[in-house]
Amino acid sequence: MIILSVGMPRAGSGWYYNLTHDLVVAAGFSDARQIRERFLLHKLLTEVNCNIGTLSIHRLLPVMLPSLLGKTYTIKLHAGPKTNALWMIRRGWIQPTYIYRDPRDAMLSAYENGQRARAEGRVNAFSSLESIEDALEFMLEYIHIWKEWIRVSEALHVRYEDMLTTYDHQVERLLEFLEISPDLEEIQHVRERYRPGQSDIADIGMHFHKGGSGRYREALTPEQLIACEKAFEPYLQEMGYVSES
Repeated sequence: MIILSVGMPRAGSGWYYNLTHDLVVAAGFSDARQIRERFLLHKLLTEVNCNIGTLSIHRLLPVMLPSLLGKTYTIKLHAGPKTNALWMIRRGWIQPTYIYRDPRDAMLSAYENGQRARAEGRVNAFSSLESIEDALEFMLEYIHIWKEWIRVSEALHVRYEDMLTTYDHQVERLLEFLEISPDLEEIQHVRERYRPGQSDIADIGMHFHKGGSGRYREALTPEQLIACEKAFEPYLQEMGYVSES
């Protein structure tokens, strides 16, 4: 089986992927990075967190091969579901989770990350965001992806803010979803390693910088706040967030 850890950018998706990955390994299943090496999947599962990029059939089928040979492992994704992937999900071949965040905070975090990258002369997924307006348009694309994943009843949906405030409960939900016993000693070690506030969380692959909630209220100008409310207001209530208007 493939565990598909999907997330909105800047929503703790690296944190949630690594938590999920290490719980799966601690339960006796496969390490995705070792799978990538053994099955020569470097071009399909990229970056430190084994990101598949899209669920197009030409990427998904080779990645499914280790699963068909009895391996269970965890890969990462930011993109939306496709028909072929939904077919596999409904047959239990792929088990997806989806983490999201208040899009106003996610937007701000993406913009700030891009600013840091440009200042350091680096290019990343956010370095093209030269303004808050650019970041707003960027995040609207991921709102549409959120709408697609939230309709997938087979997926475990979790909010980033709930991971911060009710971490133990969210880990229990994840373990139950994965059908992993919480009593295994190694599971407890993993659980503690990824607890909010641990210094290890800043490790490579976690993508943390300022992981708080509601920072947009102080960081954005009144005009930018109005633009965000206009763009995101149709979705905030369904996502579980309060509109400022």
